[in-house]
Amino acid sequence: MAKHPSAWFLIGLAMTWASTAAAEPVDLELVLAADGSGSIDDGEMRLQREGYAAALTDPELVSAMTAGAHGRVALMYFEWGGANSQVVIADWAVIDGPDSAARFADTLRTTPRGAFGWNSISNAIDFGRRAMAGNSYDGIRKVIDVSADSGNYGGLPLPLAREAALAEDITINGLAVLCRTCDGRPARADLEGYFASQVIGGFGAFVVTVDQTTSFAEAVRRKLLLEIAGLPQSVAAAR
Repeated sequence: MAKHPSAWFLIGLAMTWASTAAAEPVDLELVLAADGSGSIDDGEMRLQREGYAAALTDPELVSAMTAGAHGRVALMYFEWGGANSQVVIADWAVIDGPDSAARFADTLRTTPRGAFGWNSISNAIDFGRRAMAGNSYDGIRKVIDVSADSGNYGGLPLPLAREAALAEDITINGLAVLCRTCDGRPARADLEGYFASQVIGGFGAFVVTVDQTTSFAEAVRRKLLLEIAGLPQSVAAAR
């Protein structure tokens, strides 16, 4: 027997409510989309992973991650390369104190790299957007944090990927990597401007730069303070 239209409406409403009720509330859903492309050798990859691991276990960062209304954030870390290469290194996890932060950091330090190819920032953003849509968390804020040492090559048109994320109230922040070790590799002086005009977007979006004056670990720590604690850049830079 066919159901009355109002019955279908009530069923749909119940399913929507159940889906929302099942989602775990967190203060922030943060996707860390790290450059794992062919321009990064194994030594630089270790430096990058360690920078994130050290930052995420820093007592000030742990305090920031547990200081919100829900006392926890949800993180995912993946590395990306070409258009068809996005590899989850540390899947979604709730950080609600030093122990969970340490477990996440340990995963970053021990999981083998897997991304290959060249710098599809657009597909990295799209992968992060879809990862948020499919997780089991309900964040007050949603942020995709993209690091890259070059512009976009291949994949979706960057404006389309960017606009799709912004349409879902996701903020895109950037880490423009001009150098990791600053050992003579030529810097891309225009990369910060490229990020500002082509990549980032959403409420409070910003770019942090790694260059000859700022180490990778320092830049990551400052960026995460901005994203997690919402500190003004002038305050975070002084810490």
